[in-house]
Amino acid sequence: MRSFAGRDILSLKEFERNEFFHLFEIADRLEPIARERRNTDLLAHKTLVTAFYQPSTRTRLAHEAAMHRLGGHVTGFSDAKMTRAGDFYQESIKDTVHMLEYYGDVLVMRHFEQGAPHEAAKWASIPVINAGDGWGEHPTQVLTDLYTVLKEKGTLDGLTFVAIGDHRMRTMHSLGYALSQFDAEMVILSPEEMAPLPEFLAELDDKGTNYRTVEHIDEVIGEADVIYMEPVIQPDYTIPVHERPDDYGVTPDNYKITQEVMSRAKGDSIILHSLPRMDELLPEVDDLKHARYWQEAYNGVVMRMTLISSVLGAWE
Repeated sequence: MRSFAGRDILSLKEFERNEFFHLFEIADRLEPIARERRNTDLLAHKTLVTAFYQPSTRTRLAHEAAMHRLGGHVTGFSDAKMTRAGDFYQESIKDTVHMLEYYGDVLVMRHFEQGAPHEAAKWASIPVINAGDGWGEHPTQVLTDLYTVLKEKGTLDGLTFVAIGDHRMRTMHSLGYALSQFDAEMVILSPEEMAPLPEFLAELDDKGTNYRTVEHIDEVIGEADVIYMEPVIQPDYTIPVHERPDDYGVTPDNYKITQEVMSRAKGDSIILHSLPRMDELLPEVDDLKHARYWQEAYNGVVMRMTLISSVLGAWE
């Protein structure tokens, strides 16, 4: 297995099965720290730099909370418009990264352009973690999700993942790549205009991911072990509420999870959603035994603790 020390976390395309489980084992060791709401000195002399060119709640704060739990320090920006990278100068990623690498020991980047963290990694002398790059990937989120499934189901093999939502989104891409390493099935459910791109499906074929496509949640709700959700009501998920057209509509029933739909689900199926949600996942579902998206958010801190400490060599 490749060492994680000094390693960039940019994509799950090349992740091997044993690497997933290696991280999950470390997460198990770190989880009590988060559960007990205490801090350690594991990374007391290290600094995390955040470079978020795109809005974020859970991903940015989970990385920052993780670094604090590990005893480290945090600096960076959450709005590129307030920096030279986003104002009149539009400083290049190369120049920005050459500067930021002197301010800390690991860089976490979210960017609206696909491939931007990969570009950053070319110029950075410190590890770079991809916190979401446009329509590309979101590896830290899907590592969080798979860790949540493992803790809830005891396995990642033999499961049916029903993935509902916009399949052009980065979480769906990372999920498809990751499931190639497990004996699991990915069931794709999306509007036609949000279906996986042919080149992505070709990659899944090449990697051996087991997948199929359905048209309505009723076709698969009785088979689902994991219901993995993203919104479908807006073609561009980066458009904020105040900029949406008046006729953006509501989520069609075939992509919506309600109490009535879940009444036909397996008793031990779980629902994951990286959030924020629209009307595809109603608040009435929150109190059902299937809901695991709050636990998923909690595990986001644990997994970011795992990744940051691993790339900084704490487990070598």
